Amino acid sequence: MTQTIESLFDTGIERYKAGEDPAELIPVFKDVCDRAPKSSAAWTCLAWLYLLTDKGSKALEASQKAVKLNAQDPQARVNLAIAMLETGKKGVRQHIEIIQQILLISQELREEIEANIADGLERKPDWKSLLRVKAWLFEE
Repeated sequence: MTQTIESLFDTGIERYKAGEDPAELIPVFKDVCDRAPKSSAAWTCLAWLYLLTDKGSKALEASQKAVKLNAQDPQARVNLAIAMLETGKKGVRQHIEIIQQILLISQELREEIEANIADGLERKPDWKSLLRVKAWLFEE
């Protein structure tokens, strides 16, 4: 029996939250992206997993797709900014400014981004690119 895209996505999220190795979850989210190529959330998750496993160029591609599908998703833009830093691309400031604007409007999204950054630093404590993005977004 094949899983629905939604159940596959939800199962992948639960496995991630349970602490499963991001490298083992990449195929799950690649499958979701293949089956639902217009799912910004799936591309955002895939980009995050690539970032956690030091695959900057793949993260850049996935996060660009996520932002193209949903330009107002601050996590997609956070991933894009990190991927750009990790691959030496220019233009990060523009994305940081857009994220800052979104976070000013929505306390809920601000808390979600703060929680995701904390999760990323727990899984990858010396993540220099994420620390830079965190400083730009939350430290005056």
